[in-house]
Amino acid sequence: MQRERLTPDRIRRFTIPTDKTQAFLWDTEAPRLAVRATAGAKAYIFESKLNRRTLRVTIGDVRAWNLDDARAEARRLQTLVDQGIDPREQKAERIAASEAKREEARRIEAPALDAWNAYIEARAARWSPRTLLEHQRAIAPGGKPKTRGRKKGEGDTTQPGILLALLERPLSEIDAAAVRAILRDESERRATMARNAFAYLRAFLNWCADRPEYQGQIHADACAGRIARDELPKRQAKDDCLQREMLRPWFEQVRAITNPVQSAYLQVALLTGARREEVAGLRWEDVDFKWKALTIRDKVEGERTIPLTPYVAGLLHDLKRRNDTPPPEYRILHGKRIKNDLEAWEPSPWVFSSPSAASGRLQEPRIAHKRAITAAGLPDDLTIHGLRRSFGTLAEWCEVPAGVVAQIQGHAPSAIAEKHYRRRPLDLLRMWHERIEAWILAEAGIEPPTEQEAAPALRAVA
Repeated sequence: MQRERLTPDRIRRFTIPTDKTQAFLWDTEAPRLAVRATAGAKAYIFESKLNRRTLRVTIGDVRAWNLDDARAEARRLQTLVDQGIDPREQKAERIAASEAKREEARRIEAPALDAWNAYIEARAARWSPRTLLEHQRAIAPGGKPKTRGRKKGEGDTTQPGILLALLERPLSEIDAAAVRAILRDESERRATMARNAFAYLRAFLNWCADRPEYQGQIHADACAGRIARDELPKRQAKDDCLQREMLRPWFEQVRAITNPVQSAYLQVALLTGARREEVAGLRWEDVDFKWKALTIRDKVEGERTIPLTPYVAGLLHDLKRRNDTPPPEYRILHGKRIKNDLEAWEPSPWVFSSPSAASGRLQEPRIAHKRAITAAGLPDDLTIHGLRRSFGTLAEWCEVPAGVVAQIQGHAPSAIAEKHYRRRPLDLLRMWHERIEAWILAEAGIEPPTEQEAAPALRAVA
């Protein structure tokens, strides 16, 4: 070993021999200290023996370390070796601890959206597709063109999700004041969505409170009940529905809608009492004309089967004939005669199909319904869901058991007897359902269809 008392000048003049890739210059004052020269770099190193094995530790670049500090570091490392401690392991532990602190700092400073996405991933399997969609909408960036009708004063693009601005902050900054401010701003524009978003946020923070990685960052009172009471308007039950005397003008205008799909959709929504998307999502495979049954995908049981009543069957037969009839060989578009591609044509799988919609089915029936109720002189606040409410209300005129109506509409059982001791067969539901339909049609001034009209032989319409 080449040993000299190290000085800054000697370190500067120390070079690598031409026949080697590295060289060492050992210090006489600190025997375990040396300068190692490699191509383009010089560094202080410490070398010793532990458990009869040589260990070497790089102290640092000679340009960064003062010589006296390097000697002191070499003596410290030798002290550790004398105690049986491997300096390399200690250094690795120190680096790991430092990296853990940095990672913890990054995690604390990270936006709460990261935790929100982890929450959705953990809970998605337990949610319905609708619930998952609502959670995704709560943090949507917005700015996309609206594909459905918009309320008065709204723009042409979607708004950002209510929780987006809040969840872009770190979890530690989501406190009662921040939540209160968001609800105060949003409750005036979209009160129902703000109320739902508050419930989603509270469930999310409760989930975080049970996770060790988030526990220290949560404010327990961020979603206290008093915040919702103070900032959100009281929930008011909607009461829009068709009364007995409204049925005749409603049917007159709905049946006059030129689009047969929209007209049939609105009538089926009323006469089945199903939810908006349950009706719109019907496929032809869900319609059983032979056994007079409809299979509906719902949010309670997953699916339910209800009777296919005579008038509804007639409406669907008409749509089926139209759906299965190929288009003409030519069509007129902008005054020009264009040939249809008949080889590529195939019937739609959707009952309420819409060739112009990306999904292939009816998406926005509200516009046609709004025009119909305006022409009929009915209240403007009658919604599509109000038709479902109308079915349950009008059924009371026929003295139908409440459990029968609930089973047809897909409501969860509300009593022990309904939940555990009532399993009504389809024929029993049909008896009551047809009675409801017949009464509604009579009040609307519509002749009930004959059996032949309700189930005509399917044939192509020219």
